[in-house]
Amino acid sequence: MKIGVDLGGSHIAMGVVDSNGKILEKNEKRLTSVEKQDIKKSIEEYVIENVNELIQKYKITEIGIGAPGWAEKGVIKNSGNLGIEDYPIIEKLQTIKLPIKITNDAKCAALAENAYGCLKGYDRSIFLTLGTGIGGAAFFNHKLLTAGRKPGYEFGHMVIEKNGIPCHCGRRGCFERYASMKAFKNSLRKVLDLDETTRGEQLLEIIRMNKPEDKNYQMIENIISEFIENLSIGIQNLINIFEPEVVGIGGSFVYFKDVLLPRLKEQIAKANENDKERQNISIKTATLGNDAGMIGAVITC
Repeated sequence: MKIGVDLGGSHIAMGVVDSNGKILEKNEKRLTSVEKQDIKKSIEEYVIENVNELIQKYKITEIGIGAPGWAEKGVIKNSGNLGIEDYPIIEKLQTIKLPIKITNDAKCAALAENAYGCLKGYDRSIFLTLGTGIGGAAFFNHKLLTAGRKPGYEFGHMVIEKNGIPCHCGRRGCFERYASMKAFKNSLRKVLDLDETTRGEQLLEIIRMNKPEDKNYQMIENIISEFIENLSIGIQNLINIFEPEVVGIGGSFVYFKDVLLPRLKEQIAKANENDKERQNISIKTATLGNDAGMIGAVITC
């Protein structure tokens, strides 16, 4: 058995995964604002403590870590969402006496969905993870496309708005600044005058309870419509490039699928109303949910 670790901009998750992709046990921690200030220390302490507990209960052979950004030879070279660069994470975890491999988190999630989830059985597919940012991956002939030294296929940094919102990558108008779940939730909090402690679950309930007679109805509808429009623009660009049979979407988007996915499908169908072949493209949410990153991290070992 192996341990899969999923490092996110706002959380850390870890699970024991068997050879069939099943999670036998998992732990998850949401990072506080204080912990984010020393993110390296928070990662190291959490991973070391929990791995040491798990290896007492299971026969673990390897550890796979999925991290946002670019990782190479055991070093996170650059991760805007974590706010770190040139971080020798495997060296910092050397007290763990097991082989450790680190890979881009979106690629991990995509590999898991390709093997066990919503992309299984398709030859051509693309996968997006919507969370703090937007990660991506593409498959052709059922194989993950790679770009060489860097992870590549950074869909989140495709520009969809010229001279738009500044992005941590140094450019403006990037896809993830308009269509990540962080962008969506922050927009909702802003119009509803809520602070950042308002969790996604609370925002989802607000959307579900939203009625035309409510005073905030139109503001919420406007935020949803704008988000779906921006998301569909990016996805349609990717459809034009890769001609996939299926588009998979993971990350925290999956928790909002009942209120967002039907609108997204409608928007994509409208964009392709004059193209019969593209009318058959499936838009699916990740079957493995937010566990895909953990499961995929062990596939890379």
